Amino acid sequence: MDLQDQLKKLFPEHQPSNEPEVVEETEHVLFIQKEPMICKYERRKGKATTIIEGYEGSEEDFKLLAKELKTKLSVGGTFKNSAIIIQGDYRDKIMNLLKDKGFKVKRVGG
Repeated sequence: MDLQDQLKKLFPEHQPSNEPEVVEETEHVLFIQKEPMICKYERRKGKATTIIEGYEGSEEDFKLLAKELKTKLSVGGTFKNSAIIIQGDYRDKIMNLLKDKGFKVKRVGG
């Protein structure tokens, strides 16, 4: 007995439709803030890390931004305590990517 037979037994009056479902995909727009985001460099356990802080929008938007940055730079990283932590010193590249998206970015540290 396949899935279609089981569905017919559960819902005998249902008539399946052969029309394809139309799903509209809308691009998610990130919140652009007035205050600049902070992009700083730190050494943690002897390794270089780039930290981005100061996003005022929703946490989900910031997580999407973190995923996009990690994908574009092809590096590892994480999102913790309202900060994006990227492995390596990528301040210049990250600042250029954020400026292209319309964010104001401020460089902090060496």
